Parts: sequence; structure tokens; C-alpha cells
Amino acid sequence: MLWVNLAVSGLAALAVVLAAFAVGVGKGLHRVVDVAWGLGFAAVAVTTYALSAGHGDPVRRALVTVLTVVWGVRLAAHIAWRGRGHGEDPRYEKLLSRARGSRTWYALRTVYLLQWAIMWFVSLPVQVAQYDADPPTWWLAPGAALWAVGLFFEAVGDAQLVRFTADPANRGKVLDTGLWRYTRHPNYFGDACVWWGLWLLAAASGWAGAATVLSPLLMTWLLAAKSGKPLLEAGLLRRRPGYREYIERTSGFVPRPPRRR
Repeated sequence: MLWVNLAVSGLAALAVVLAAFAVGVGKGLHRVVDVAWGLGFAAVAVTTYALSAGHGDPVRRALVTVLTVVWGVRLAAHIAWRGRGHGEDPRYEKLLSRARGSRTWYALRTVYLLQWAIMWFVSLPVQVAQYDADPPTWWLAPGAALWAVGLFFEAVGDAQLVRFTADPANRGKVLDTGLWRYTRHPNYFGDACVWWGLWLLAAASGWAGAATVLSPLLMTWLLAAKSGKPLLEAGLLRRRPGYREYIERTSGFVPRPPRRR
């Protein structure tokens, strides 16, 4: 049944991504795919919860589903609210400028379908965990705790950044207080913790769950070394005069006290 689930959940996530594609084409803004990112994971979790009935432990199924949906919906709502009234994301504008021929179909291939494939792969711990029929063990506690730490860093970091950027007096300045004093990307660090926490819930199910370790590894690599931190900081270095000094004293990912020099 898990193999069937992998296929059906992939279709559920694809439906969310294609709906976002339709909205993006209609608005001429492909940044809407970022809203679909969290909603796609929520769709996978809910689909798996329905299909795994009678196959997995009810407590673990409910816990994994709730944690994934809470994270995904909060992220989607935050991105949708933050992006209202703005034009195209510079990352996507730069990517689509490379299109030879139709920008629309290029966006479908290189933005939407690529994110769909990554979404499905990263969600493997959520799917595998829900098919474990054994009673819950103490492994669920550290997994849920790490998820909570991640959500705290992500949600609080986002809120602090929103409050900072809403003040016109901070235009052109660098946020280096609150969680941003200890890491340049508390939201990315929190995102990684969320997925390592969900992986721990899957790892408790045995070798099959533990084998999904590549999923949080991929998510962490994307956030810290590929499409997250490097792309964002490249733009900030051009737009924020004090950002280079901020880099020199502040951790790039894992929180720690700032350097004195």
C-alpha cells in the first residue's frame, strides 16, 4: 500500500503545483509557486493519512499529519501575505530570463515541476512514518521537540523580519537583533529542524524510515548551500551596505553568539 501511496501523494502534490501554475500564468507572477510549496506538503500529509488508515498506528499518523500541515499552512500563509502587492521575485525573473522560446513553458519545467519533484522526495519521511503499525515509542518525543524548535525559529524569525521591514526608519538597514543576532537565517535553520524532526518520527519505524534520511539532507543542502542562503545573500550584499559586516560577525546557519570582531 505504501507504493500506491507514493504514487497518489505525488499526484496530490502535482495538483497543487499545477493549480499554482495556472494562477501564476494568469497573474504573470510565478512567485506564487512559493505559496504552493507548503500547501503541497500539507496535501501529501493529508492524502497519506487517508490512505494509511488501517495500515499505520493512529497516534503516529495523526501526529505526523498535524505537524506537517501546521508547518505547511503557516509557511504558505506567511509567504502569501508577505508577497501581496509585490512584483515578480528577482530569483525567478533572473531564471526566466534564460528561457529560449516560451517563458511560460520554461517556467513550468524549471520552476514548478522541479519544485514538485523536490517536494515529493523531501516528503518521504512523512509518508513512510504513517505506515508504521507498531505502537509509538519514546523516539516520537525528540522528533516532535526538534520540530517545535524548528517552527519556533521559523515563525519567530519571520515575524521579527516583518516587523523590522515594516518600519520605514529601517529602510536599507540590516536586522541584527532577536534571533537574527545569532544566525543570519533563523527561518532557514528552523525549516531544516522541522524536517529533521519529521525524519526522526519516520526513523522510529525502523530501517525504511531511517533510509529516508536523504530527504532532510536534501532540504538542508538546498536551504544552506544552494537555492536558499547563497541566492538571498548575493542580493543583500548588493542592496545592504552593512551586510558584509553582518556576515563577518554572525553565523550563517546554526545559531551561536556573534563574533566580537
